[in-house]
Amino acid sequence: MSQFEDMTFTCSSVFTSGYAPGYAKLNKRGGAGGWSPLDTDHYQWLQVDLGSRKQVSSVATQGRYSSSDWITRYRLLYSDTGRNWKLYHQDGNIWAFAGNSNTESVVRHDLQHPVVARYLRIVPLDWSSEGRIGLRLEIYGCPYWADVINFDGQGVISYRFKVKKMKILKDVIALKFKTSESEGVILHGEGQQGDYITLELRRAKLLLQINLGSNQYGSILGHTSVTSGSLLDDHHWHSVVIERYRRNVNFTLDQHTQHFRTNGEFDHLDLDYELTFGGMPYSGKPISGGRKNFKGCMEGINYNGDNITDLARRKKLDTSSFRNLSFICVESHTFPVFFNATSFLQLPGRVEHNMVSVGFQFRTWNTNGLLLFSALADGMLELVLVDGKVNVHINVTQKKNTRIDISSGSGLNDGEWHDVRFLAKENFAMLTIDGDEASSVRTNTPVQIVTGGTYHFGGYFQRTSVSPTLRSFQGCMQLIHVDDQLADLHAVERGRLGAFENVSLDMCAIIDRCMPNHCEHGGRCTQTWDSFSCTCDGTGYTGATCHTSIYEQSCEAYKHLGRASDSYWIDPDGSGPLGPFKVICNITEDKVWTTVMNNLPAQTSVTGSSRERRTVLQLNYSASMEQVSAITSSSEHCEQHVAYACRTSRLLNTPEGTPYTWWVGKGNEKHFYWGGSGPGIQKCACGIERNCTDSKYYCNCDADQKQWREDSGLLVYKDHLPVNQIAVGDTNRPGSEAKLTVGPLRCHGDRNYWNAASFNTPSSYLHFSTFQGETSADISFYFKTSAPYGVFLENLGNTDFIRLELKSPTVVSFSFDVGNGPVELNVHSPTPLNDDQWHRVSAERNVKEAVLQLDQQYQEVRPAPPQGHTRLQLYSQLYVGAAGGQRGFLGCIRSLKMNGVTLDLEERAQVTPGVKPGCSGHCTSYGMYCRNGGKCLEKYNGYSCDCSSTAYNGPFCTKDIGGFFEAGTLVKYSFIPETAAAPNKDAKDISQTSPLETNLTQEDLSFSFSTSSSPSILVYISSKSQDFMAVVLRHNGTLQLRYSLGGLREPFTVDVDQRNLANGQPHSINISRDGRTLWLDHYPSVSYSLPEESDTEFNNIKSLFLGKVFETGQVDPVLIEKYNTPGFVGCLSRVQFNSIYPLKAALRSHIAAPVSHQGKLVESNCGASPLTIPPMSAATDPWHLDGGPDFPFNEERVIPDGVNRNSAIIGGIIAVVIFTILCTLVFLIRYMFRHKGTYHTNEAKGAESAASADAAIIGTDPNFTETIEESKKEWFI
Repeated sequence: MSQFEDMTFTCSSVFTSGYAPGYAKLNKRGGAGGWSPLDTDHYQWLQVDLGSRKQVSSVATQGRYSSSDWITRYRLLYSDTGRNWKLYHQDGNIWAFAGNSNTESVVRHDLQHPVVARYLRIVPLDWSSEGRIGLRLEIYGCPYWADVINFDGQGVISYRFKVKKMKILKDVIALKFKTSESEGVILHGEGQQGDYITLELRRAKLLLQINLGSNQYGSILGHTSVTSGSLLDDHHWHSVVIERYRRNVNFTLDQHTQHFRTNGEFDHLDLDYELTFGGMPYSGKPISGGRKNFKGCMEGINYNGDNITDLARRKKLDTSSFRNLSFICVESHTFPVFFNATSFLQLPGRVEHNMVSVGFQFRTWNTNGLLLFSALADGMLELVLVDGKVNVHINVTQKKNTRIDISSGSGLNDGEWHDVRFLAKENFAMLTIDGDEASSVRTNTPVQIVTGGTYHFGGYFQRTSVSPTLRSFQGCMQLIHVDDQLADLHAVERGRLGAFENVSLDMCAIIDRCMPNHCEHGGRCTQTWDSFSCTCDGTGYTGATCHTSIYEQSCEAYKHLGRASDSYWIDPDGSGPLGPFKVICNITEDKVWTTVMNNLPAQTSVTGSSRERRTVLQLNYSASMEQVSAITSSSEHCEQHVAYACRTSRLLNTPEGTPYTWWVGKGNEKHFYWGGSGPGIQKCACGIERNCTDSKYYCNCDADQKQWREDSGLLVYKDHLPVNQIAVGDTNRPGSEAKLTVGPLRCHGDRNYWNAASFNTPSSYLHFSTFQGETSADISFYFKTSAPYGVFLENLGNTDFIRLELKSPTVVSFSFDVGNGPVELNVHSPTPLNDDQWHRVSAERNVKEAVLQLDQQYQEVRPAPPQGHTRLQLYSQLYVGAAGGQRGFLGCIRSLKMNGVTLDLEERAQVTPGVKPGCSGHCTSYGMYCRNGGKCLEKYNGYSCDCSSTAYNGPFCTKDIGGFFEAGTLVKYSFIPETAAAPNKDAKDISQTSPLETNLTQEDLSFSFSTSSSPSILVYISSKSQDFMAVVLRHNGTLQLRYSLGGLREPFTVDVDQRNLANGQPHSINISRDGRTLWLDHYPSVSYSLPEESDTEFNNIKSLFLGKVFETGQVDPVLIEKYNTPGFVGCLSRVQFNSIYPLKAALRSHIAAPVSHQGKLVESNCGASPLTIPPMSAATDPWHLDGGPDFPFNEERVIPDGVNRNSAIIGGIIAVVIFTILCTLVFLIRYMFRHKGTYHTNEAKGAESAASADAAIIGTDPNFTETIEESKKEWFI
C-alpha cells in the first residue's frame, strides 16, 4: 500500500490563485499552503483524479499550512467517471470522517472497506471556527486492473463444459457487476435431471436459486432460493462470491455473507453442456420463463478457476449472440438528484401556457413527501406522496373554485425507482405510474389551467398565498421532464439554469437500512429515510431488533418464578438461533420434569418386515432435533420409555446374533440396546436383571415364542436421546407381529440455570475467550452478594470495551464504547442489592439502542446515535468477577448467558484459586414461593418446599389435600395414646403420640368443604371432660359453631352464616380462639367474646372427628340427636387444627400418625375453595384445574379401596338412600319403644347388647373399641 504520485486535483472554487487545488498535496507548503474555496459553505469540494481505477484503502488530511484553516469533518465520495457519485458507507450509514484540529497534524483513516475508483471527492461538513475551509490531502492504496465486459441485454457468454454432462461437487463463482436495470439474469446453468443454478436481479435485489435434486416428488423439494442486497440498480460496482461444497453454500454480496444449506438430499450439481453469463441460453427450454438478460457491466468473472472475462477477450468462448462485444463499460446517462428534508430544486417552464406536462422518476422509503409544486396563474398544482400513493391536487380559482384530486399507485415507498407522468390541459388530466397506460387515472372535470412558469421539485419553503400540503421530500429523482423536455441538470449544477438549495447533484444517497436485516429471529423490518424499526409480533422475541426472548430458558426457570405445572414455551438458548418451543412442565415436590411429546401412537403394530426390508418408524417431536438436543444437553437426567410387544418376533437376537431391530437416536447413530440396558450392552431389561422368559436369551422376545411377550424399560443415556427412528426387522413370518410404544422424552434439572461460581476474594476472577458481539450483544445473569460494589464482568478492545458492575449497593451499571465514546447506563434499585438474595441482570446492546434491566422491572434505555460506529470490537479475554485494576466482585454469579451461550462457570471455577463452583443460600430468594407454612429446604441446585407440617402438598405447598366422604365415613385423630386399641386393617399404625398439649387456651381451626346435604357434623373435637368444640351444618344449611369449655349451662353457639351453605359450592372456614376471644374468618371476619362465666381452657382434649362422631364418654347430646345421622356427605379439604393435619395424615400412608378412618375415603379436591386473601394468579392458583399435566388433581385415588370418584359418588348416593331408609326404620322403632340406655362398664359390649345399629357397629368394629371409665356415659342413636 502506497501513496499515489500521479494525482490531479480539481475543486468547486478557489479563494485566490495561491489557494488552488494543486497546492493541496499533503505536507506541501507551496502557494498559500493548501486549498481553500471562494465560499466557506457546504457546496464546496476537492476532487482527486487518480488517472485510472485504483483500490483506495486510506485517506489522510491536513489543514492549510500556517493558518487557522482546516476541516473538522468531511464525507468521501467516489466514482469511476467523475459522474454518478457514490457516498462512502460504513456501519450502515453515510460515513462522516473526523478531520483535523490544527494545521499541521495529519489525521489518517483506514477505510473499513477499500473502494475501487478513479475519482475521489472530499466534501467538507464542518471546519475551523477560527478560520475557513483549508485542506491538504493524501490518498493511499494499490493499483487495480480487471477485464470488463459490457452486456447489452441481448448477448450472453456461453462457457461450454469439456464433457456433455457435469457432476459438480464443488463450485466457486466470483464476479463484479454494475447496472442501472432492476431485472436481469447474471448467470444460469441447468441439467436435464432438473438441477439448475441461477443468479439474477429481481427488483434490484440479487436472487440465487439452486437445485441439486431430491428423491421425493422429483426435484421440486430440492429448490432453494436466497435473496441478498437491494438497490443494486445504482450503476455502481457490486462484488459477488458463491462458494458451494456439497449442500453447504456461502453467498457473499459486498462483504455480507449468508451461509445456508440447500434443500433435498443430493450433493452434486448436474449440469448439461454449458453455463451462460449475462442471460439465459438460447435453447428454448421452459426454465427460462421469459426472464430478461442482464444489461450492464461485469468484470473479474471467475468460474472454478477459469477467468471467463479473459477467455472471452481471447475469443475462447462463444460470444456469437453479441451484436458488438465491448470490453469498455458503457456508463449511465442519468443524472440523479438527492433531496433531504431541507432541499428543493427549482426549474423553469413555459409561462401562461394552457397545458402542464411533467415527468420524473423517484425513489424513497418515506410514505409521505412533496414531489412537485407549481403556483399557477390562478391557483396551484401539487404532486404529493401520501401513504405510498401519488396524489395530484389542482386548485383553480378563476371564476369559481375548481379542485381536481386524483390518485394512483400503491406501496411506492419501497426504495425502487418509480416513473411518474402527469398531463393536464383544458378539461382533462391524466396521471400515469410506472408507464402503465392501462392503469392511468384520468379525469374530465371542467377546468382551465394557466401555468405560472416555475416548478419546485422535492420541497417548497416559501410563504406565499398558495402553498402545498407537504413541504419536503427525502429521496432521489432523475430523468426530470418539464414541458416534455429533459431538464439539463448539468446547467443547473453550473448555475446557468434554475436554482437549488441543499440538494446533492449527480448522486443518490439512498441507504437500505433493512439490508442486511438487523431484525433478528424473523422480525419484520420497516424503514423511513433516516431509520428502521422491527416488528417482532409472533416471533417470540422482543426489543428494538427482536433479539431478546420473551420466554424462560427452561421449566426450572418457570418453577423459580413460582409457576405451577402446565404447558410452557421455553427458549433454552435465549437470543441464540434456536427458536422457542412448547413443552410440558411437571413441577413436582423434588424435581422439575420437562416432557417433549412425539407422534408415534402407543402399540403401533408392525408386520411384514425382515432384515432385508425393515420397517422404519419415524418419530416426529413437538420440537426440532436441535431444540430437543438443547434440553438433553443442559439436563441432569433424561429418560424415554420404550416397549416392544412381540409374538414370534425377535428383537435384538441376543446373545450373539445380528440385531433384528435397532433404534436411531441423536446424531443419527444406530443403537443395539433396549430399554433398561445401556450403551454397548446388547441386552434388554430382563437380560440385565436375569429374569428373561428363557434364560438362554437376554430379551423376552428373543425366545421367539408364539405367546405375546414384552421387553420394555427406560433409555437413560441422554447423549443418545431422543429416539428418532426404530427399524423393525422380524415380523414377516406367519403369525409374526410386533407392537411398538415409545414414550415422550422426559428430562429433569437444568445445569445451565444453576451453573454458578462463588468469588471469595476481591482479586479472584474467571477468564473466558473473547466475547463476540459486534452488532448485537446480550448478557444476562443472576448475582447475590453482601458487598457494596464489584465488577461482574469486563472485556476490552483497543479502545472498545464492555463492562457490567455493581457500582453501589443500589446501582447496577452497564458501560461500553463502540468507537463513539463511552456510554454508561445506570439502574437504581429502591432497596439495597447487597442483601444476599438473588437478583437478575440483563443487558443488551444493538445498532438501535442499549438496555439495562434489573430484576425484570427496573430498566434504562439509551438510543444509539443516528450516525457513528456500530461494531463492538473486542480483543482481550473476557474476565468474570473482576477487571484489571478494578474492584473485584465478592459473592455468587450464576446462569451467565452471553448471546444465548451459557458460560460454564463451575468447570472454570474448579481450577481457579479464590473461586469455588456452585453457590448456596437459595431460600433467601425463593423461600417466598413456599406457601401456607411450607418450609424452604436448600438444595445444591435450587430449593424445595417441605409441606410435611402443612395441610397442603405440591411443589409450593399450594395443592389442597381433601377427601370425599360417603354417608357414614369418618376420620378420627387421637390426641392421647390408645392403650387398648385392637388391630384394624383400616387404621394406621400409631407409632407416635401427639405432641399437642391436652389443655388448650387457644385453638386455630381451618378447613374448606362442599356438600349438598344437611344436617351434618363437619368437625368435632372431644375431651375427657365435658369440654368440646364442634362445627355443624344445621337442617337449613346454615353453619353453627358450638363451644363448651365449662362454666356455662349450655354450650356457647355462634351462627356463622345465615346462608344455606349446603349448596354444593366450596366454602372456606377459619376459626381462631385466644382466651375469651373468638375470630371467625368467613366472608367477612367477625370476632366474638365468650361469656364471663365461661372457662377459657379447653381441658383434656381427646379426639378430633371429621364427618361423623363415634365417641365414648361425654358427648354433646344435641349434636348426636340432631346432626350425627346419617353423617357428612361431601368433600372436606385442607383441614388443620393447630399443628396437626388429620385429613392429610389419613390420606397419606407414609405419614405415621394416630389417625384412623371408617368407610371409604376417596381423595378429592372438590371441597377446595380459592383463598380470597391474598389473591392468586391462575398460574399459581392451586384450584386452577386446567393448568397442565399435574392437573386436575388425582380424584380417583381411593384409600384404601380402589374405586374411582364417580363410582364413589354414585355409591355414596345409593348408600345415603339406603341409610336414610334404615335410619327412618330405626327412629320409628325407637319412637315406639322410647328406650335410651346408659351403662357403667370397663369393657365395650358386643352387638348383642347394643341399643342401635350404630352401637352394633361400634361394638363389633375393633377400630372403635375403647376402655372407658366407670363414670362415663356412652350415647347411641
